[in-house]
Amino acid sequence: MSFQPNPGDEVVINDIAYTIGQHPAAPGLAYAQAGRQGIVYQLIPRNGSLHGAKALKVFFPKFRIPAMVYQSEHMEPYSELPGLQVCKRDVLTPERNGALIGEHPDLLYAVLMPWVQGLTWFDVISDQKELTAEESLKLARALAGTGSAMEQRGLAHCDLSAPNVMIPFFSEVENLGGSAVELVDVEQMYSSKMDRPDALLAGSPGYAAHRTVHSGLWSSYADRFAGAVIIAEMLSWSDPMIVEKAWGESYFDQHEMQTVSERYYAMRDSLNKRWGSKMADLFVRAWESHDLSSCPTFGEWYVALAALDANQVPAIPTVTEEDAADQSHLPNDQETTVAGSISGTLSSNGGSDQNSEASTPPPGQEAVVQRLFLQARALEEEGKPEAALEVYRSLHHFIPNNSAMQIEVAAAIKELDERMNPKDDEGQPVRLPFYRSKKFMISSAVLIVLLAGSVPTVKILADQAEVKQQEQQEAVRLAEIKAAEDAEAAKAAALKQQEEEKKQQEAAAAKLAADEKKKQEEAEKQLAEAKKKEEERKALQAKYDKQAKYEAYLAKQEQQKKEAERKAQQEKYDKQAKYEAYLVWKKEQDALAAKQEAARKAAAEAQRKQEAAQKAALKKKRAQNVVTLIAHYNKAYNAQIGKKTDNALSYARDFKNLYNTDAAYFKGVGKVAARMSAINKFLSNSDYKLPNL
Repeated sequence: MSFQPNPGDEVVINDIAYTIGQHPAAPGLAYAQAGRQGIVYQLIPRNGSLHGAKALKVFFPKFRIPAMVYQSEHMEPYSELPGLQVCKRDVLTPERNGALIGEHPDLLYAVLMPWVQGLTWFDVISDQKELTAEESLKLARALAGTGSAMEQRGLAHCDLSAPNVMIPFFSEVENLGGSAVELVDVEQMYSSKMDRPDALLAGSPGYAAHRTVHSGLWSSYADRFAGAVIIAEMLSWSDPMIVEKAWGESYFDQHEMQTVSERYYAMRDSLNKRWGSKMADLFVRAWESHDLSSCPTFGEWYVALAALDANQVPAIPTVTEEDAADQSHLPNDQETTVAGSISGTLSSNGGSDQNSEASTPPPGQEAVVQRLFLQARALEEEGKPEAALEVYRSLHHFIPNNSAMQIEVAAAIKELDERMNPKDDEGQPVRLPFYRSKKFMISSAVLIVLLAGSVPTVKILADQAEVKQQEQQEAVRLAEIKAAEDAEAAKAAALKQQEEEKKQQEAAAAKLAADEKKKQEEAEKQLAEAKKKEEERKALQAKYDKQAKYEAYLAKQEQQKKEAERKAQQEKYDKQAKYEAYLVWKKEQDALAAKQEAARKAAAEAQRKQEAAQKAALKKKRAQNVVTLIAHYNKAYNAQIGKKTDNALSYARDFKNLYNTDAAYFKGVGKVAARMSAINKFLSNSDYKLPNL
């Protein structure tokens, strides 16, 4: 029958009895976590100690591989490394666990290993759990230390991602001497001493490896890129701006990997401002690397992290964040105004005018440039050419001259300007206001001269009024004739200027068309190269497929040979099983003798070490009592859910009695005080429903 256990079911593995744990968030369901290769169940020893809990990984049929036994034997020495305790594995085989596998065939080649308490890094990101600077640095150092220790031994996890990174120190159960970070799902681990797995994984979205990797990962460099992304996430997760920008289940969207995006600039700038240029440089090296071996080693990360001090991390700048937040909530028209103001600020600070050569924008401004460009494109697509033109003009002030973006922005400005200001009236001169016309100005001048000259000769003009009036009319007529001639000349000059401008525009259009043609030719060339590379890739893939078929044929031949030898090997396996049982018995006897000898020596030295032993025993007892209290509470809760009130009251009294032995200490540990309050209410009123804590 298939293995579908319920909470409290008993499983005996290697003569040790375990019970299936209950999911803390779903009473009545087994504590199980599904992964890509199988399902992991929590097994609790019969004494109820969570410190001795085990994880039983039941693989899906595709991943039930006999070679898992050989692989686990080679992994066990690595369990001494920090962060790799799950490498201490025991594989269920037909020879040693035949009865259990016969009852539950799904347990064939299942793996028993330590249960790691706590959250995954996936949980931290999904819940947007902001860290302190000390927590960020501690996690990053722990992961870098684990990765460095693995690299020094030629190891690689090969599926490093947020779901496979556990954070034990976020657990309610005290982590006694363990690493701050633990890696799980190590079945794909690379080592020169281990065989290549039949099925390789290609990584998780948001961490999926390098642009040069087109299939599964299995090499000593496999963890470098994903490790760099996770370390950068851990360092940046004490910055609320980065937490807020996260895509969802990872900081980066899979489509953004190794591309220039707003999230990339934000993380790079955050690392640079808060942790120094060394951290930012290591992240940029990994992001821009051309292959996995070019990414920084974990040793480089560890050395750089060891020099950091969380107490010296600068405060997060609030003004820039508020401005960015205000701008992101403005309507499109207001965003245009903000863009214009940013442009004016940058122009005034830089001290350059529109015709001077623009300098390369500093790293902090690249995100602004990208944001304005995308905003202008969006406004243009929404049918708002005036707003788009204003943003393009603002952007034009602070991008490098002769760059690809500068050429594209200039072309966009010209196109929008021509669309909004059509030149249908090119042949008509611009009409000036009457008070600025030459005719009005000449007539006014003549009248002023005549009036000025008439002041000393008023009497003469009075006598000759008729003559002067005729002369004045003649002068006005002549002035009108001259003004008309000047207007005609101005019109001709304007027409000539317009013709010259038209020729210049035609020349610019021709140049733009030539540039466009050149771009098109380059695009066609790149397309041809891409097509050639795709053909080469298909040819190489065909070669790999052929090789795979040949290897499958060889494997089949080898399997047939092994089947012929199986019967002869069965007797050898039986003898080996008996010998192993003897070794287990002998080991237990030796352990018992050693324990008795240690007890004798401890009794002899008890007086000298009494004080130190009492302190250590008290600390250990308190830690164990916390676990026991949680177990009593869970039993009382489960009994109440199962409507076994007497059992629930018994467990509640056990909880209270144990709590009262050291109430002052338990009051400040986790949610133990809250559990005590609930127990008291339940003991005073059996109808009170215990909360799920």
